[in-house]
Amino acid sequence: MTDVLIVGDGPAGLSAALLLAKNDADVDVFGTDDTPMHKAMLLNYLGIPKMTGTEFQEISRKQVQDFGATLHNTRIDGVEATDNGFRLRTDDGDTFEATYLILATTNKSHQKDLGITRENGVAAVDRNGRTNVDGCYAIGWASRKDKIQAVISAGDGAAAAVDILSEMKGEPFHDFDVV
Repeated sequence: MTDVLIVGDGPAGLSAALLLAKNDADVDVFGTDDTPMHKAMLLNYLGIPKMTGTEFQEISRKQVQDFGATLHNTRIDGVEATDNGFRLRTDDGDTFEATYLILATTNKSHQKDLGITRENGVAAVDRNGRTNVDGCYAIGWASRKDKIQAVISAGDGAAAAVDILSEMKGEPFHDFDVV
């Protein structure tokens, strides 16, 4: 059993995966890299003067893998809560289990399957992305109907990751590297 399963491999899911893997959590990310980012031109992302969404995805996916997260190029057929966390089933029949689940996808059926409370067409979450289902987070477009940007989604992913890391470590945690 892994620590965290992440459904969605756009900026929200990859940001969460990066912080979690960088801090020694076992992370599996599921998606097919068909995010709307491939249509984007980043001109409003702090620290990136100009970059295509495709370049961003390539760099981000490599960075996440370099820190030890596993990327699975597959779709998810179903998710369910278990006694120990969550189980998901891929479209090719594989199953994966983890203590935590992050939904970073617009697929509303996963939210319905888990009984996540929804408001205004999206998952109702606190500022860290926590849903009403213990151990389950919804970030990026899964929790924001409007006013969404790549940098906002990445921030949602970072907030969820830091919240999970704090819970795993049993104390408030922040990710701050020094030179």
